[in-house]
Amino acid sequence: MMRERQQLDDNIGAVRKIEKDLSDNVELIELGEAEGDKAIVADAEKALAALATDAERRQIESMLSGEADGNDAFLEIHAGAGGTESQDWAEMLARMYLRWAEKNGYKVELLEEHPGEEAGIKSTTLLVKGPNAYGWLKTESGVHRLVRISPYDSAARRHTSFASAWVYPQVGDSIQIDINESDVRTDTYRSSGAGGQHVNTTDSAVRLTHIPTGIAVACQSERSQHKNRATAWKMLRARLYEVELEKREAAANAENATKSDIGWGHQIRSYVLQPYQLVKDLRTGVESTSPQDVLNGALTPFMEASLAQRIGGEKKDVADID
Repeated sequence: MMRERQQLDDNIGAVRKIEKDLSDNVELIELGEAEGDKAIVADAEKALAALATDAERRQIESMLSGEADGNDAFLEIHAGAGGTESQDWAEMLARMYLRWAEKNGYKVELLEEHPGEEAGIKSTTLLVKGPNAYGWLKTESGVHRLVRISPYDSAARRHTSFASAWVYPQVGDSIQIDINESDVRTDTYRSSGAGGQHVNTTDSAVRLTHIPTGIAVACQSERSQHKNRATAWKMLRARLYEVELEKREAAANAENATKSDIGWGHQIRSYVLQPYQLVKDLRTGVESTSPQDVLNGALTPFMEASLAQRIGGEKKDVADID
């Protein structure tokens, strides 16, 4: 409640500051024009331009008013079919979100990871902590497509790889999610990541499967099976809560936002490194000709456009990229 109160105070204060700065600079322009002082007018116009940018940013932030937008977020990344190529792409995708989190002041905790046989990762689960983490990251759920000259192909041929990102909010204690324990299957296994001799000799990792929905979560970040089990239960409650949020959004938008296969025709964004340089969001049409910047975390313009589309309820027909 204190965090929510602080956010509301900050938002109200920001609006009042924008109103005051607008009024002050309009008066300065009127004064400068009356006295023929072009320098005052120029300075005030420059301040108004900066104010417009700040107001636009605040408008985007005002879109993060959903029921769980202010919560921390779980981010799952899974490699698609294609072996080493897709597993390497999944690792690149995870790195991209880590860079975005760093740029925006979020903390990230690694909960679970399965490395690939030769390179990359089969899957990973991250917990992104900070204000509005879910509100921003929820726009990234879907399949991501990479086109490049493969570093693993001796013939240097162009390859297309797929990986998925699924995002769901961490559920706070104020939200009750009732789960029948008899509907949940618990599996324990040895952690596959680094962690010393203890990790390699005990079944400390925990996987929970909700049988009615088929939803599965796993955690191996702690040495203790008890702690991993507790975290896994939090993740499962969060996943079931996210499913309920999706149902509500689907009803409001009269469309079904179901998760799709990790493959052709289901991607939300394409990242083309060869034969040209382009990242294109297939939902909003937003493009970037600097894929390396995007892969280094420059994702905010894509997120803003997707948020604006959700609020506006508009959709664009965007062709796939060959």
